[in-house]
Amino acid sequence: MTALLVDSHCHLDFPDFQGKEEQLLAAMSEHGVGSALIAGVTLERFPGVIALVERFKNLYAGVGVHPDTEEGEEPSIERLTGLATHPRVVAIGETGLDYFRLQGDMEWQRERFRIHIRAAKQCRKPLIIHTREAAVDTLQILVEEQATEVGGVFHCFTETPEVARAALDIGFHISISGIVTFKNAQQIKEVAALVPLDRLLVETDSPYLAPVPYRGKQNQPAWVRHVAEEVARLRGIGVDALAAATTANFCHLFGVQENA
Repeated sequence: MTALLVDSHCHLDFPDFQGKEEQLLAAMSEHGVGSALIAGVTLERFPGVIALVERFKNLYAGVGVHPDTEEGEEPSIERLTGLATHPRVVAIGETGLDYFRLQGDMEWQRERFRIHIRAAKQCRKPLIIHTREAAVDTLQILVEEQATEVGGVFHCFTETPEVARAALDIGFHISISGIVTFKNAQQIKEVAALVPLDRLLVETDSPYLAPVPYRGKQNQPAWVRHVAEEVARLRGIGVDALAAATTANFCHLFGVQENA
C-alpha cells in the first residue's frame, strides 16, 4: 500500500482559500496527501481554523500568535491553554522570533515566545517554531524555558546546518518546505539530507512558497508531494519510504492516530 503524506504546516483558513476547501481536500486525496495541520497565526482568526478542523476530520490545528503580529489580542498562558483543550488542537503555534521584517526592540516578541512555551508545557503539547534571522535567540529561549519537555518542530526551515543540528540536539524536529525545490536553495538541500529520518517533516506553508514546478503560484497542501519527492531524491530513498517516515513522525510528535 502506498504511504500517504502529511502537510505538517499550512494556512487553509486564509482568505486565499475561502470557498475552495472542498476542492483543496479533493486535490490532497488525488496527490496522496492524507492530512494537514493548520497553524494558528492570530487569536482573531482561530475560530475559522476550528471551523475547518471540525468540518474535515483529516485536518488538525495549532493555536498561537505569529511573531510578526503587532495588532490584535495578545496571548496569555491561560488563553492559549484554554483554546488548546479542543480535541483537534494538537500543537501550540506558530510561535517564535522573526527579526527580518520588524525593527527596534524585540523584547515583546521574546516575551510572547516565552508565553507560548509555558503554555505548551502546561498543556503538554508540542511547539511549532517560526524563526527568521533570530536563530541564536530562538534556541537560547527554548533552552532557558526547558522546551525540550514538550519538543516540537522548526517549521519551514531556512537556517544553516549548524542551526539544524542545534535544534535536533534539544529534541526538535525539522520541517522542509517547497524552498527545497528551488535551484539556488543549496543550504536547505543540505539540511534536508542531514536530518535523521525519524526527525523529519515536510510541509507547504501554503498559500506561500509553492514548489517547483508551481513556483510563483498560490501553494496548496496537495503540492507537498513535490517537496517529498525532492527530499527523497536528496536522501537517495524512495518517496514512499519518505512518506511513511514523515507521516509516522507527524503522528508521533502531535499525538494523532496514523490514519493519514
